[in-house]
Amino acid sequence: MRIRLGRPERQVLPLRWQDSAWWRGAAVLSAGALPSLAFPAPSLWWFAYVSLVPWMLLVRAAPTARRAALDGWLGGTGFMLAVHHWLLPSLNVFIVALAALLGLLWAPWGWLVRRMLGGVVVASRVAAALLVVPSGWLMVELVRSWQGLGGPWGLLGSSQWQVGPALRLASVGGVWLVSVLVVAVNTAVVALLVGGSARTTAATGVVACVVVTGAASLWAPRPAENGRTRIAVVQPGIVEGEDARFARSEALTRELAEHHVDLVVWGESSVGHDLATRPDLARRIAALSRLTGADILVNVDARRSDETGIYKSSVLVGPAGLTGDRYDKMRLVPFGEYVPARSVLGWATAVGRAAGEDRRRGTRQVVMTLPDGLRVGPLICFETAFPDMPRQLTRDGTQVLVAQSATSSFQHSWAPEQHASLAALRAAETGRPMVHATLTGVSAVYGPDGRRVGSRLGTDRSAAAVYDVPLSEGTTLYVRFGDWPVPAALAVLALLCAVEGLQALRRPVPKPAAPHAHTARESAEPPER
Repeated sequence: MRIRLGRPERQVLPLRWQDSAWWRGAAVLSAGALPSLAFPAPSLWWFAYVSLVPWMLLVRAAPTARRAALDGWLGGTGFMLAVHHWLLPSLNVFIVALAALLGLLWAPWGWLVRRMLGGVVVASRVAAALLVVPSGWLMVELVRSWQGLGGPWGLLGSSQWQVGPALRLASVGGVWLVSVLVVAVNTAVVALLVGGSARTTAATGVVACVVVTGAASLWAPRPAENGRTRIAVVQPGIVEGEDARFARSEALTRELAEHHVDLVVWGESSVGHDLATRPDLARRIAALSRLTGADILVNVDARRSDETGIYKSSVLVGPAGLTGDRYDKMRLVPFGEYVPARSVLGWATAVGRAAGEDRRRGTRQVVMTLPDGLRVGPLICFETAFPDMPRQLTRDGTQVLVAQSATSSFQHSWAPEQHASLAALRAAETGRPMVHATLTGVSAVYGPDGRRVGSRLGTDRSAAAVYDVPLSEGTTLYVRFGDWPVPAALAVLALLCAVEGLQALRRPVPKPAAPHAHTARESAEPPER
């Protein structure tokens, strides 16, 4: 009897979720979004030190270097979407495309994480990873901080805006050094979880981060307090129409008549007309200056009479009218105030609330001197995200940094809280107090050490508030030496490339396989069919 054997049945093995490209991609996208919880409004600052761990664990377990780079891209996309999710009403689905574009910057970082922490992790690799992985992250933050790519919003170090030791670290190396510290701790935690014999090195890395932060807190130069000044912030709140907003700001300013303030600050776009063409508005503001005994810093968002186009400008008005001090905003918000490459991306105005007309840029920063000699350095809205601008104003002699902002388009989102928190970092970096005045909240004032002065004005307030602002003298290490963590990170990555190159040169070249030899039993002729 002949028995026919069929093909054996294929054994179906259950797939793990991480073996599915779709499930893995979704997991990485979600893991990349986790660090956003460390920023305002949640402000889970402590979570920043472990928020990268799930993402990094997925990346290090990637089966190939290409997959690790893909995981870096997906995680970066998730991070950008989460940190900027409040832009969705303005940019609509275009925010997804922008997040995916910016997420590409994390693809090399994903490869780097797998290279340093993948496979069997030994002590020497962990020690190198504690320097290399944060340096790679810092390069990503540096590139995306370019204004044309959206600017430095959501830098990981800025999640530590309310942590005293981190603010002291910012006075040494800016927000960049704080980012390095946060990523280094995350890297050490990953090594502790998977490192085996390298756990001692990982624990040593955590201790080193604590020691560096403690040393900065104890020994970094502190600008000394040098008097006080009284500054009032006028926040009109949600008011429909330019004229009604001006009238509300005017009414709130009158309430300051008996408070003996040195400066009154209105928010961004508080005046919707060029004061040169509306002398009636200039006279009303001058009358307020005489009533309060203080100069008034307003913000004009209008078409200029003496220049072509629309400018956003900080304008100082005194008892006699316009003082002549004026600062035109230099760094504009992509899509909000101009459309990059409008000939190519102009379609964004059809799917969201992108700028219909590009604002014009100023050409230089300005330090304004008040009648009592106080030197004020104005910044407008988005510019507070850039560490170099307050640093330059401080080097030019500014005693008080003043930011005029408006986030009314994102009133019920995380944006107002995130924006106000940036002023704490800028104050700590420069050792100069910073006043953050907005139209609709959050308005706040921070001292030279980055700690808040007085009570803030939330998004539910329409009020004028007076702050006794401490002044300071002396400079921080960040003002003196600037963004030194950036070249240091570049040096670390250059050293890594050199080591990798030397190892590649020393690696023996595999010998070519020997040609197949025929044996006596083999025939050189092809077999017959």
